[in-house]
Amino acid sequence: MIQLFRPSVGEEEAAAVRETLVSGWLGLGPRTASFEERFACAVGAQHCVALSSGTAALHLALLALALPRDAEVIVPTLTFVATAHAAVLAGARVVFADVDPRTLDLDPDDVVRRLSPRTRVILPVHYGGHPCAMDELANLARGVGAVVIEDAAHATGASHRGRSIGSLSPLTCFSFGGIKNLTTGDGGCVTTSSAEHAATLRRLRWMGIDRDTWQRSQATASPVGAARRRPPADTDYEVASLGFKYQMNDIAAAIGLVQLAKLERMNARRRLLAARYDAALADLDWLSVPVVLPGVVPARHNYAIQLEQRDALRAWLAESGIATGVHYRPLHLHPFYRRDGVSLPVAERAWRRLLLLPLYPDLTLAEQDQVIDAVRSFGTRAKAAVATSAGAAAS
Repeated sequence: MIQLFRPSVGEEEAAAVRETLVSGWLGLGPRTASFEERFACAVGAQHCVALSSGTAALHLALLALALPRDAEVIVPTLTFVATAHAAVLAGARVVFADVDPRTLDLDPDDVVRRLSPRTRVILPVHYGGHPCAMDELANLARGVGAVVIEDAAHATGASHRGRSIGSLSPLTCFSFGGIKNLTTGDGGCVTTSSAEHAATLRRLRWMGIDRDTWQRSQATASPVGAARRRPPADTDYEVASLGFKYQMNDIAAAIGLVQLAKLERMNARRRLLAARYDAALADLDWLSVPVVLPGVVPARHNYAIQLEQRDALRAWLAESGIATGVHYRPLHLHPFYRRDGVSLPVAERAWRRLLLLPLYPDLTLAEQDQVIDAVRSFGTRAKAAVATSAGAAAS
C-alpha cells in the first residue's frame, strides 16, 4: 500500500532520542529550549513557546488574550475540529465562515459578513499549507479591534509575500504531529513577537508556575569545584495562575531539532512532488488540482484534488493499493456544532469533492507515477463506460 502520509524520520532522529535518553533529562529542558530558539530564528519570530500539541498551542494562544465572556472567534468551517474546540475551551463563541473556492482558505469576503461588535479573534487556517490572504484578514481585524491568531498546522516552512508564516501575526500556532511537515512525534508551538505573550504562554503551559523545573535546576547549579551552592530559596516557585501540563519534552524536542535542520530540504521535495502532480493531471477536465496564488510559497502539506466522482476514484485507488484521504467535513455539519440556518455553500460543496493523494518527502517518483497512472486510468475507464452506455441507449 502506498501510504497517504508517512513521517520522514531515520537514524538521525533515532540517535538524537538515544542521546536524550542517556542524558538524564527527559522532560522540559535544554533540548526544548534549543528547539524554541532555533525554530523562532527559522521563522523570523521573537519568541517560540514549545508545547505538547498543536491543539494546546491554539488553546493557550486564545487564553493568552484573556478574552471577555461574550467574545466571538471567527473560524473557517473547513478545518480539523481542534481549531474550533480550542476557542470553545477558551470560553469563546465560535462563528464559522466559508472558504475561498480557489484555495480553501478562510474567505475574507465571508469574514466581513460574520464580523460583529463581539468579534475578538479571526483565526485563519492555512489549508494544505497554502497561506491565507493575511493582509486582508489583518486589516479586517484591525478595523474591529480584533486579533489574528494563525492556525499554521499545515504551514511550517510556508511564506506570504516574502515573510515566513510565524512572523506575521501576534500569535501563530504550529503542529508537529506525526504527519506534519516537521514532526516531533506529537507537539506544537506558538510564535509571537510579544515578550508578554511569551511569558504568559510559558506560565500557562506549566500549571501556572512562574519557573519550570529546568529553570530552577539551573538556578541551583554551581561551578565545578565551587565550595558553596546557591541558597535553597533559588529553587522556590510561585503558582501565579491556573495552568496546564502542555509543555513539550526533551525527547520530542530532540526529534524536532533534527527535523528542523532538514525542513527546507523536505519541503523542497514536497514542492517537487506537487509540481509533478500538477503537470501530470493538468489536462484532465474531470478533476481540478490545487491552486497556488501569486505572492505565496506553500508548504505543500497535502495535495487535494477535487472531482465529482470522488468516492468512486477513492475506491479505485484503494483497489490499486493507494491510500487517499478526505479532509474535512465542514465543522458546522457536525452534531456538536450544527446550528439552524447556517449555510456555508463553498465548503459544503468542496468537501464532497475533495480527495487527498499521497504526498510526503519519502514518496518515490516510481510510487508517485503509480498514483498518477491509476488516477488517469480511472478517467479512461470512466469515459469508456459512458461511451458504452451511450451506445447501448442509442441501439
